[in-house]
Amino acid sequence: MSDQSKQASSKPSADLRNGIVEALMELSADCRFEDISITEIARKAGVSLADFRDAFPSKGAVLAGFSKMIDRKVLESVNDDLAAEPARDRLFDVLMRRLDALAPYKPALREISAWAQRDPLSAIALNSVALNSMRFMLEAAQIDHEGTAGTLKLQGLVLAWSRVMNIWFDDEDTQHDQTMAALDKELDRGGRLVARLEDLDRLASPFKTFARALFQGSRDLNERVRERCQDRPHRSARNTDAGAIDV
Repeated sequence: MSDQSKQASSKPSADLRNGIVEALMELSADCRFEDISITEIARKAGVSLADFRDAFPSKGAVLAGFSKMIDRKVLESVNDDLAAEPARDRLFDVLMRRLDALAPYKPALREISAWAQRDPLSAIALNSVALNSMRFMLEAAQIDHEGTAGTLKLQGLVLAWSRVMNIWFDDEDTQHDQTMAALDKELDRGGRLVARLEDLDRLASPFKTFARALFQGSRDLNERVRERCQDRPHRSARNTDAGAIDV
């Protein structure tokens, strides 16, 4: 068997990983998240600790796996039907699809959200997971998220999403009117902030160009000074040799 074949055979299967994710979400629906041990998750999933370790290095990594699983469900469901619609409407549709995918896990997600509020360091780690997911939600909605403005846009969407989720946790209506209204409000507010941010970015563009030119000029000057300093010892050496010959 080749090395590649051995690596492929030892790689945890998608079913194994998904089983562990589902086990953690089931346990989270009934227990405080910090009280759930890796051994309990493995037992619930029907796998050994060795298999768990091959699949995930920690509980936090399992949560990242859950987020990735939801991402995939949403991305697989997105089509080009809304391609001609405004960006806001496209994002609204994508995020509603995400809520539909999350619906079976609402009790678990409510507890995980409460755990993040109890543990600020874990909240920071979860923010990174959310940023990765929202990056793909923006991609699915065909919304640019590159550069400094895109980074701020992405973090703003994560914060807005957390506020929408807090409404969704308590929204038991089958039509989710409160959640939809909250999402609508957040996207409107986010749209206004993004418009201001883009205006500021356009206003700052000439200054950025000037700063880059100034930096480039300064770098070229430093390079010339450095070359002159490196060349000076050689000149001194030539002058010394010349003096010796004259004597």
